Amino acid sequence: MTRKQRRAVLIGTCLGVLGLAVGLVLMALRDSIVFFYTPAEVAEKHLDAGQRFRLGGLVENGSLKRGEGTTVSFVITDKRATLPVTYTGVLPDLFREGQGVVAEGMLTSEGVFHADSVLAKHDEKYMPPEVAKKLKEQGVWRGDAQAGTPDAGKLN
Repeated sequence: MTRKQRRAVLIGTCLGVLGLAVGLVLMALRDSIVFFYTPAEVAEKHLDAGQRFRLGGLVENGSLKRGEGTTVSFVITDKRATLPVTYTGVLPDLFREGQGVVAEGMLTSEGVFHADSVLAKHDEKYMPPEVAKKLKEQGVWRGDAQAGTPDAGKLN
């Protein structure tokens, strides 16, 4: 074997081992790579109680109930399935019924998702009040909506 052939065999072997390693890692992480599961996917996959994951969907209208202190319960839906959620803590300012949310936590044996963090999605029109104030100061602001509301990002 010539030197050039040995180098080609070595490079080919290294690429093969690297490809195998990447394939094994991707197979091991295939369920963890998902950013969040919808309620329908949770039902389909039969996730075990106590397993941590992210749950995403819309807060169902009329489902928000405030409990003692900072405890709240609500239902997340993806229009195909629903899943009840409990959360203890301060909800994000943008959290409301009909709004998109992602909650991180675990499923209890009773089928209730206990969240330890909740993220609320805002639409593309939202603009933080500080940014709206700066735009007004610069004379660029032409929106008539109040700063900090979902329609506050209108620039005409």
